[in-house]
Amino acid sequence: GGCRAGRAAADVSAEAARLEFIRGIDEPTIPEVRLSRSRTGAAGAALFVFESPSIFEASGDLGDITGLFMEDDEGTLSTTDVKAKFVNGKPQAIEARYMMKSGFEWDRFMRFMDRYAEEKGLGFEKGNK
Repeated sequence: GGCRAGRAAADVSAEAARLEFIRGIDEPTIPEVRLSRSRTGAAGAALFVFESPSIFEASGDLGDITGLFMEDDEGTLSTTDVKAKFVNGKPQAIEARYMMKSGFEWDRFMRFMDRYAEEKGLGFEKGNK
């Protein structure tokens, strides 16, 4: 129970699920997320593709990007497998790959994605394409 504050207060709460390239700086660009999973379900991978993310505007130096951090109220998931894609010498997109080695890690990641989707008002398809 307990009374809940209005929606605006919830937006700035520490519980919000968010993606960051630099710790403490929220990346507002919504990525395309492609999920793949092994047949046994023990391992999986998520590929995030951010088209023209705002980090490019904020930071001319891609060296500032040390990884992709997925923050929510359970803690932080992170990957350092982050690459920029260039077109005509200009950064166009960022791809980040997050690997999961167990069903436990997969479930934890999906909890993050559910929170992130709710936060951003998205629906992720969980089907295997």
